[in-house]
Amino acid sequence: MKRQKRFEELEKRPIHQDTFVKEWPEEGFVAMMGPNDPKPSVKVENGKIVEMDGKKLEDFDLIDLYIAKYGINIDNVEKVMNMDSTKIARMLVDPNVSREDIIKITSALTPAKAEEIISKLDFGEMIMAIKKMRPRRKPDNQCHVTNTVDNPVQIAADAADAALRGFPEQETTTAVARYAPFNAISILIGAQTGRPGVLTQCSVEEATELQLGMRGFTAYAETISVYGTDRVFTDGDDTPWSKGFLASCYASRGLKMRFTSGAGSEVLMGYPEGKSMLYLEARCILLTKASGVQGLQNGAVSCIEIPGAVPNGIREVLGENLLCMMCDIECASGCDQAYSHSDMRRTERFIGQFIAGTDYINSGYSSTPNYDNTFAGSNTDAMDYDDMYVMERDLGQYYGIHPVQEETIIKARNKAAKALQAVFEDLGLPKITDEEVEAATYANTHDDMPKRDMVADMKAAQDMMDRGITAVDIIKALYNHGFKDVAEAILNLQKQKVVGDYLQTSSIFDKNWNITSAVNDGNDYQGPGTGYRLYEDKEEWDRIKDLPFALDPEHLEL
Repeated sequence: MKRQKRFEELEKRPIHQDTFVKEWPEEGFVAMMGPNDPKPSVKVENGKIVEMDGKKLEDFDLIDLYIAKYGINIDNVEKVMNMDSTKIARMLVDPNVSREDIIKITSALTPAKAEEIISKLDFGEMIMAIKKMRPRRKPDNQCHVTNTVDNPVQIAADAADAALRGFPEQETTTAVARYAPFNAISILIGAQTGRPGVLTQCSVEEATELQLGMRGFTAYAETISVYGTDRVFTDGDDTPWSKGFLASCYASRGLKMRFTSGAGSEVLMGYPEGKSMLYLEARCILLTKASGVQGLQNGAVSCIEIPGAVPNGIREVLGENLLCMMCDIECASGCDQAYSHSDMRRTERFIGQFIAGTDYINSGYSSTPNYDNTFAGSNTDAMDYDDMYVMERDLGQYYGIHPVQEETIIKARNKAAKALQAVFEDLGLPKITDEEVEAATYANTHDDMPKRDMVADMKAAQDMMDRGITAVDIIKALYNHGFKDVAEAILNLQKQKVVGDYLQTSSIFDKNWNITSAVNDGNDYQGPGTGYRLYEDKEEWDRIKDLPFALDPEHLEL
């Protein structure tokens, strides 16, 4: 067939490198309101839910039992279930209805009722609802700090860099699992060098992650995955109760944590049981609430290509973020995994969360170029910084980051690398050379760094754990080598774990260790003139307005 030339050219566009599929409800390839999803229903007898979403108590699976017992406000559930779902959806959007009043309703939803309410909202209406339902008044952001060779010096420098740009939470992971202790202490030291009060984590296997937290190497955790079907849980040797127990382990040590879920995970693992992605995610969110966990990382996350391939998929992702907030839970709203070859579609991915504002707009903005992102790449990375600053400036909308002068970044990166060098020397770990410090100060990716002996590093990391090294030893090492301010910051972080206040919903620290959370700075949005507005926050707005590359019209050189 002779081709029409415009069609030929269109097929060369980046969007055609993405994958799109038709709906297939039987295998879970449907975003919301699938034909096999149950209809909302509930029956309460003697203070106990004996029927939920068309299923009787004797037919409940493990997730049903857990949600029915712990995740729903039984006192209000029958009243709420009899309310019209469209009416509740309108209340979510209506700025005249307070968040406090909505939470009384949305704490008494079954999974099917929650899905039905979300399905009544279009993308713009979800944005309006999120503006009101976000737990913390001011939105913020979280970043990834990684490199694909697990170079600890580069991690420390990049963590300091990201802290200065405004990220209050930072997450690392490993290319090789045995590097986890080094990566954890590197991001800890680097972040506290950049700005005291930044929370850091190391995403690895759950037992190791908990151990790193108990050693004082990390301050929070979020890669504790929950799923919407029993078969996926049991495939991973878990149940809702085992996840709840793990959550209590973190809480008992004063460590902030949140669960992780997201549309597409059950499809990816082959056990969606013919249900839609939003219905299964509603179960995950209620399960999280039932476990008493303060927050959830959701929004498809690493499975984003699956909802992104079906109709209404990106609308569903924003909807599951909203549902998380409707359950009064901190929301780290995804926007992290590399998603599309199309720059327009990459922007589509985060624009709803950005305009609405969530607790953490990204649960992983890559603070390094994606070439070095061990999380398989992020939707936005370090090469997008200037674009994001301009978008904040254009729209007067906060994205959680701000411009920083180059000389300030250079100084902080150098100090972080030297601080890590001192700790390695004091603890008898493999030497960090002055050449490595210099390289990390100016590096963009690991290609700019001298090669390290990875075998020696991994052996030393294990030896460090075998010797029982904790954050106290790191504090002593920093203090002994003259990095007293960094030592004090890490000590203050350990103190906060004893106090436990930052376990509250949506909590972050400022540089003076003041906590901001849903408890002491809850979202008060109720329409124009209310809620957080970037252009009314003089300190933040001044930083974002003052782009380093903006021209000064009073001093133009002709």
